[in-house]
Amino acid sequence: MFTFLLVVQATIAALLVTVILMQQSEGGGLTSGGSPSGLMSARGAANFLTRATAVLAGLFIAMNILLAVMAATRGASAIDTSLARPTTPVSAPAPSGDPLVDPLDAAAGAVIANQSAPADNAAALNP
Repeated sequence: MFTFLLVVQATIAALLVTVILMQQSEGGGLTSGGSPSGLMSARGAANFLTRATAVLAGLFIAMNILLAVMAATRGASAIDTSLARPTTPVSAPAPSGDPLVDPLDAAAGAVIANQSAPADNAAALNP
């Protein structure tokens, strides 16, 4: 049922975009008043498109609310756990006598120790 409603939602969205793009950009939109002219005139077609936009927008919002409620109340059994990580704890390596040293700090120290001082500051660094 949920998948069917998703397809209906996508169809409503596509129709809404189509109806909006078919309208003329003269303004008016959803606020234009009605006229007594027939549906076959340009004004009648504009009124039809305006009403169709309002109806499709209402359906779109109602479907969004319905789908949100359905998604929130679905059972937790629908979650796919096939890619879940194993819950067994990973054993830690045995502690050794060496202190733990951050490899980045050790590499930075090695780089700093291997750098030579500039020629003009050599006397200031070596008293």
